[in-house]
Amino acid sequence: MSNEAAPTVPPATAAGPDGIASYIDHTILKPEASEEEVLKVCAEAAEYGFKSVCVNPVWVKTVKTALKGSGVLTCSVVGFPLGATPTDVKTFEARGAVLDGADEVDMVINIAAARAGDKGALTEDIASVAAAVHGSGAILKVIIETSLLSDSQKTLACEAAVAAGADFVKTSTGFNGGGATAADVALMRAAVGPQLGVKASGGVRSLADAQAMIAAGATRIGASSGIAIVKGEQGSSAY
Repeated sequence: MSNEAAPTVPPATAAGPDGIASYIDHTILKPEASEEEVLKVCAEAAEYGFKSVCVNPVWVKTVKTALKGSGVLTCSVVGFPLGATPTDVKTFEARGAVLDGADEVDMVINIAAARAGDKGALTEDIASVAAAVHGSGAILKVIIETSLLSDSQKTLACEAAVAAGADFVKTSTGFNGGGATAADVALMRAAVGPQLGVKASGGVRSLADAQAMIAAGATRIGASSGIAIVKGEQGSSAY
């Protein structure tokens, strides 16, 4: 587990308009995204000082090059957005992403295993990806897809992420309905304790939304409405 993920909560002022950018993974995950759109997101992230740019694996090299010297991290997704990929394939994909330059990887769990209560399968899946990611010094975030799970299943998935050595748990992909809620963030924070980060993603479109997630225990925000959030405006994106 990376020390970066330890969710020491910053002062309350850090979640205000002047500090909120440092929580945000500026995101473009739509499958039809063009290189021009991806580079625009990178330029925005550098301008506003977002924590990372989160993209599909095909764009990792492009993003890494575009962000060089900016201080903004490169983030990729794995097993996205369904999580219904064999563990060895997720692991291969994660290893490729970090070799291409990803500083962080957001993987989707085996959602069927969570719904079946199979903690062992969840832990093995996450642990394999964690080993690939951590071997290159990168961070692993685990997407549990809260909209498809009961509260007990969410807790089980979070416990598996802890057992597997993940660095963060994350609410949602934004592709399977629902999204982040303060209640889910609080539940996840309780499940993982103080050692893991919690990322709220899906439907966080305003400064008030982001602040509510942080108050509930989130240490990272995934959003494609990052600029609207830091400007105190209302975003329109689903993610």
